Amino acid sequence: MRVAVIRHDDVDSAGFVGEAFEARGAEFDVRVFPGGSLPALDGVEHAIVLGSYSSVNDDDAWIAEELDWLRRADAAGVPVLGVCFGGQALCAVFGGRVEKMDREEIGWAVIDTSDADLVPAGPWLEFHGDRCLPPPAARVLARNAIAVQAFSVGRHLAVQFHPECDGAQLKRWLDGGDLRHVRSAGVNPDQLLARTIREEPAARERADRLVAGALRIAAASPPPRT
Repeated sequence: MRVAVIRHDDVDSAGFVGEAFEARGAEFDVRVFPGGSLPALDGVEHAIVLGSYSSVNDDDAWIAEELDWLRRADAAGVPVLGVCFGGQALCAVFGGRVEKMDREEIGWAVIDTSDADLVPAGPWLEFHGDRCLPPPAARVLARNAIAVQAFSVGRHLAVQFHPECDGAQLKRWLDGGDLRHVRSAGVNPDQLLARTIREEPAARERADRLVAGALRIAAASPPPRT
């Protein structure tokens, strides 16, 4: 299985999500965008689109280019697992809206899920300041008091939380400038990092279940006719 991974910063990785795909035989085509090119879709069997410091609503040419790539992925029958910004991008592509929240949601949270086999209740690591108002065609799978946390649309799965993240990746975020966001949200960064490290074994297992759910969603929705 060839899986395209779109990173928006060189400190990010597919983490636990990538491990789950690799355990199912995935080979990766990893791109950093912007800064590099988006992959051709020929032969791609799944895509993972990760988070970003940017908002989907920012007026940047690369965002419009990536949204167009997602439309082409959908037309080609390539299922996408969108994480945080990636999920918000799917929301925008299919006619939903992305809006800025009154406050950022940062920390570990349990969510209300309508299908724990597809999207476990968590806890999941939250790290976002925008939220999705999903498109009419979406099936909302999970939410909490702050935001829709997961939805499917067609063959795609969008999640607001970060199933990929381990302690090492969170530390890279904190060292790279996210410390002020954590503190402004009233969260102690040392405690957040310690909790993230403690959660790693269970978070790895939850990410594996989430990827299994993403593959089930993709298999249940037939690809477009060619």
